[in-house]
Amino acid sequence: MTSVVRDPIDRRGQELDTIAAVLPMERRDELAELLTDQDVETLRHLVNEGMGANTLRALTSDLAYLEAWGLAATGKSLPWPVPEALLLKFVAHHLWDPEKRAADLDHGMPVDVDENLRSQGFLKSVGPHAPSTVRRRLANWSTLTKWRGLEGAFASPALKSAIRLAIRAAPRQRFRKSAKAVTGDVLAKLLATCASDSLRDLRDRAMLMVAFASGGRRRSEIAGLRVEQLSLETPIETPDGPPLPSLAIHLGRTKTASGEQDDVVYLTGRPVEALNAWMAAAKIDSGSVFRGIGRWGTVSKRAIDPQSVNAILKQRAEMAGLEAAEFSAHGLRSGYLTEAANLGIPLPEAMEQSRHRSVQQASSYYNNATRRSGRAARMI
Repeated sequence: MTSVVRDPIDRRGQELDTIAAVLPMERRDELAELLTDQDVETLRHLVNEGMGANTLRALTSDLAYLEAWGLAATGKSLPWPVPEALLLKFVAHHLWDPEKRAADLDHGMPVDVDENLRSQGFLKSVGPHAPSTVRRRLANWSTLTKWRGLEGAFASPALKSAIRLAIRAAPRQRFRKSAKAVTGDVLAKLLATCASDSLRDLRDRAMLMVAFASGGRRRSEIAGLRVEQLSLETPIETPDGPPLPSLAIHLGRTKTASGEQDDVVYLTGRPVEALNAWMAAAKIDSGSVFRGIGRWGTVSKRAIDPQSVNAILKQRAEMAGLEAAEFSAHGLRSGYLTEAANLGIPLPEAMEQSRHRSVQQASSYYNNATRRSGRAARMI
């Protein structure tokens, strides 16, 4: 009997399904076409090794970009290990001087490569990449190379010098991930647009409240939240009213937690009530918490993707009469710490909920809210 040889893309798609819990599966077909068999095998190996979901998503996203860039720039999949010349080409294509590009179209990323990546949705912004993005992609490229048991030229003096000189030649202003923080007053305006008992309003109200109150969770954590991560806690007694419902969210292994840790954050009061109302209305008792809603009000069995968290926040901002472009999902994270500072909550206590490990990173949000009204700004 003749065996049936499956199409390689279809086969890779089915293999990616086996690790769908930790990969952005709304892009499964695209990844199956873009990644090589060895790429998929490396990702499956990382899953089996227990790599954190957020780290693996970042690696997969960067690997997809690198493969797309390699195909556009050289006409073939990335070589492993990568030669130094290709790394230098990557830097030249992504860190360049806009003024020189205006006079010389051969400077920076070639027009055909740029158009190719834009047509696939890999390039959206105009101008050179942020140095931090280039460094992150090179670091992930190096990590993936090592996981294949290979060595690359990532530590070469020529590469380090090229990055340093490119950054010096084209300094780039650093912007926050969200131009404005979603503080308490902004959140109240967003929630005011979720006033009805429709499924969409119930979902968005719960999502915004949970994301903010749980310490400003990352959009990937909100999109990937599952019922199995939730556990009821003893209600919190109050002096003047009924006990407040309490809930624990087990984050598992996060970007800043080691393999032995199970980070836990707590919700109390209104966010718990909003979450319970959504889950009851949507009849969700297992699986993904925040799901897509169809045109006719049908609740999907699949989780919303991280990009949808950002899109929903921007949509609510526009409905609230705010400038949607000024806000993003990351504003919930910075907004939580900013609001903690406004309320006089000590930074260590706020960090327990946000799960920031770096005091320097957390205080960059926290301190901005306190410096304007602090004594150092009112010395005369």
